[in-house]
Amino acid sequence: MAEEHCGITPDYSAVTIIELEPEPVFKDYRAAMTLADDIATEKLGQFMLLSWYDRDRDIESPRNSSECHEDAAVPGYVDYGLNHGATLKIDLYQGRFIFFYMPL
Repeated sequence: MAEEHCGITPDYSAVTIIELEPEPVFKDYRAAMTLADDIATEKLGQFMLLSWYDRDRDIESPRNSSECHEDAAVPGYVDYGLNHGATLKIDLYQGRFIFFYMPL
């Protein structure tokens, strides 16, 4: 399900979205990224991780990408991923960890 920010839903029309809540619950970002990378390999073959978000630590990549989106409805890491060719979004635990990938 595509998230809505301030009444605006990002355009995910070219993106496959996978939402998961694996058990047992991952303790940290590294465990989540390992699973997300495995899924990206399965779905895309060779890939590039474009952007990500770790809600536990409130860290995103590209670093500080939301700063220039401070007044924008869409977080910077989402905008970056969508505008740099992402075709796969993996969302773990309802936004706890989010990853955007593109095929190579």
